[in-house]
Amino acid sequence: MNFTLIKTDTKTAARLGKLVTPHGTIKTPVFMPVGTHAAMKAMTPLQVTECGTQILLSNTYHLHLRPGEALVEKAGGLHKFMAWDGPILTDSGGFQVFSLPNKRITDKGAFFRHEITGEEVFLDPAKAIAIQEALGADIIMNFDECIPYPCEKGYAEQSTRKTLRWAEECKKAHTRKDQALFAIVQGSIYPDLRAICAEQLVKMDFPGYAIGGVSVGEGLELLKKVVDFTVPHLPSNKPRYLMGVGLPEDILESVERGIDMFDCVIPTRFARSATLFTNRGRIRLTNRKYRRDFYPVEPNCSCYTCKNFTRAYLHHLFVSNEVLSAILASIHNVHFYLNMMTEIRTAIAEDRFQQYKRNFLEFYLPGDKKP
Repeated sequence: MNFTLIKTDTKTAARLGKLVTPHGTIKTPVFMPVGTHAAMKAMTPLQVTECGTQILLSNTYHLHLRPGEALVEKAGGLHKFMAWDGPILTDSGGFQVFSLPNKRITDKGAFFRHEITGEEVFLDPAKAIAIQEALGADIIMNFDECIPYPCEKGYAEQSTRKTLRWAEECKKAHTRKDQALFAIVQGSIYPDLRAICAEQLVKMDFPGYAIGGVSVGEGLELLKKVVDFTVPHLPSNKPRYLMGVGLPEDILESVERGIDMFDCVIPTRFARSATLFTNRGRIRLTNRKYRRDFYPVEPNCSCYTCKNFTRAYLHHLFVSNEVLSAILASIHNVHFYLNMMTEIRTAIAEDRFQQYKRNFLEFYLPGDKKP
């Protein structure tokens, strides 16, 4: 993997970059749609491609439980298994373990119950790397402990040092040269812990760095602060990934602070509940007012859904509980996000990102939240 920093915006820390992987070149800043079980919910790989997707994210924890990394490896790896020939990133499973009930985290790793069989499962750094090497993604992640919010500083400090020990173990366990192993910076909302974690990880010399533990309920203002005091400790010549973020306003604020990569389940999850993104904010298509609305979801949108169907038709699909409702809504939402990223990259290239962000939020956010 090779990362090239092409340009930095003159008024902000927003960056334009190029990330070369074995399965293709990625233009950054980039948003990665999430295919948790090696599949995008309600979308085929062709539809995902047509929306402009450069790289997908899949989930190590879920694929380990079912169908198992051995089967995926036998099928020729994740790319062949899911018929996706573009780049893939797999997370380590740390966030999923964090969100499980009754997990038990020790200095060695994490114990949890198999969600299907009920058996006890143990996951440690070496195992997380072995699973990801068998899956065969282009970018893989260190196993870390995702710190909850709120969290006492004493626990956060212990956890951060554990994440650093685990990072060393992951690096030792990593053997595949065709995969880039990214480190994850933890430290909760404490600037000194984030600085210590970032600086120690940079000394270990990973090809990329992620900021973890920021999608755990801390809110946008704290998110911005965490990014503000973490990014200065990360090298400028390597990609920066903000894990699990997020909403369009979160992405814009984070791009402004120098983040290159994002992922989130929001576009497809919101789509399945009839919530669609537009340049004038989110709309809920089950609302009765859309029953006779014969405009597309977004009049100027070039996605398949907007070019062919009306809000009235989508309203009908949702209230009739038709599977097609989730498909068409997901196509639009994923396209909306990826089109926004294209506009962001263009704005950075033309040195007008600050103006783009201000104009976007002026129309997108409700009146009481406008910049």
